Amino acid sequence: MDHKTILKKLKLCIQLMELHDENPFKIRGYQSALISLERGDQDIMELSDLELTQINGVGKSIIEAIQSLKATESFPLLDQLLEKTPTGILEILQIKGLGPKKVKTLWEELGITSTHELMEACQSGIVAKIKGFGEKTQESIIQNLEFKASNAGKWLFADIEDTIEGFTLSLKNLFGNSQIAIVGDFARKMEIISETEILISSEELTDVRSKLKSLESIEWNQLESGPRTWKGNLTDLDLEVIFHFCAPVDFPWKKLAFTGSKAHLLSYVDDSETIAEKLIKKDYGSEEEFFTKNQLQFIPSEMREGFDEVELAKENKIPELLQDSDLKGILHNHSTYSDGKHSLRQMAEYCKSLGYEYLGISDHSRTASYAGGLEIEKVIKQHAEIDELNRELAPFKIFKGIESDILGDGSLDYPDDVLASFDFVVSSVHSILNMDIHRATDRLLRAIANPYTTILGHPTGRLLLRREGYPIDHKTIIDACAIRNVVIEINANPWRLDLDWRWVRYALDKGVKLSINPDAHEMEGYSDMKYGVLVGRKGGLTKEMTLNALSREEITAFFAERKKSRQSQ
Repeated sequence: MDHKTILKKLKLCIQLMELHDENPFKIRGYQSALISLERGDQDIMELSDLELTQINGVGKSIIEAIQSLKATESFPLLDQLLEKTPTGILEILQIKGLGPKKVKTLWEELGITSTHELMEACQSGIVAKIKGFGEKTQESIIQNLEFKASNAGKWLFADIEDTIEGFTLSLKNLFGNSQIAIVGDFARKMEIISETEILISSEELTDVRSKLKSLESIEWNQLESGPRTWKGNLTDLDLEVIFHFCAPVDFPWKKLAFTGSKAHLLSYVDDSETIAEKLIKKDYGSEEEFFTKNQLQFIPSEMREGFDEVELAKENKIPELLQDSDLKGILHNHSTYSDGKHSLRQMAEYCKSLGYEYLGISDHSRTASYAGGLEIEKVIKQHAEIDELNRELAPFKIFKGIESDILGDGSLDYPDDVLASFDFVVSSVHSILNMDIHRATDRLLRAIANPYTTILGHPTGRLLLRREGYPIDHKTIIDACAIRNVVIEINANPWRLDLDWRWVRYALDKGVKLSINPDAHEMEGYSDMKYGVLVGRKGGLTKEMTLNALSREEITAFFAERKKSRQSQ
């Protein structure tokens, strides 16, 4: 049990109380407590009962629930509600756009208690006829169910990174004399992982297989397994795992073959042979030797996707890729001024303690009322606090930013005089997401044309494995950013990773700078920066083309030049 799990259990309890028509005053009490706990800056697991009583909205029943959660991972009210709730209803509650009241209606009027039944009802058109639903809601449910089904068994790289690396380390300890390597999508740092591939070479493969067979953490799929490849599922993750076996002499070429994507392996090295055809010659002893022998610059594993990396390697044009250590500051972050968990001071001091030179604070703008968006009075108050902290924390610097909502017509949601008061503006879409490609592209183009837009935030609004992004014409958007000197964000939050890495190369070719931003709503969110770097590296991002690889003095000059050019327009 940890802080986040406690919050999730309390949230589930609130949903179930609404589902079962519990006392509305009790529901509001739980909701009030949950909001306070979410906005608090302390770990619930570390708070005493006395400290909990001092949090607004946290009363006796909530404290008892938390006590029980810490001890048993549940609490009586939640248990009672779960007991009278079909398991399938819990899955339906996770579908975007279906709150407890609508789920209750589906359950009571149509007897729907599973996602399978819900899909059948939608496809037959029954759901659309229910009061409060309609054709649009029905179609949205179908799309969300299809999206959910297509992503079953898939994981975010960030969510399983530690588990897979730990599992691989345990294998290395188990098979001390064997060579073991993670290959496949995981080795290329793909943002979504549907299977984990591991290559094992040993002189004693019979012994290796015998030990693998005894592992309780794997449920083997014997029907799909063969002498050289075993398939199974990691039971803790519900993730497919594939083991490839080979003799030690074959390890170098097998590793290269299983790491590269199919498109990479089919890329031509010369007029007659592909990467795959060069690999099977086995006339090399390491990855480095393979590339050297074939007159290719070394291609980092994360770039082996079959785009233009082989052509670049032929011409020795693969750049020195961005590294975590190249980043000098962190832009696009939220504090308690809007919906962040930690105060401006805490966010700044922690950023400084990590060795960064500056912080860009960019709380939500006033249209985002659901996220505590800043009215103009709060903007003025925050700027005064930033000035004070800058005097205290110098030479560390906090830049005055805002994440300004891009409204339906493409305009930003502050008057020009307020926008002019910021050092930088991150312009992002947060509402009206059901757009076609023409409307979405036009909306972003209008925001990019706004002279106050510094950075285009999470361009497609996607949430990986949760919702698809709205469709945009990437080339048109990137071209517009090039003309307007607008930076594009690579949102490093593992759920977003937006701009998608597949468009990084085009942005670089057009001279568009990118900014690695964690969109951090708490201090711990800064650790997501590494996932933005991974995305950038996959697309060939360099230090020179990364906005926040600029030093404090350089980025100060960049923002000043932007303001100067705006005034001359």
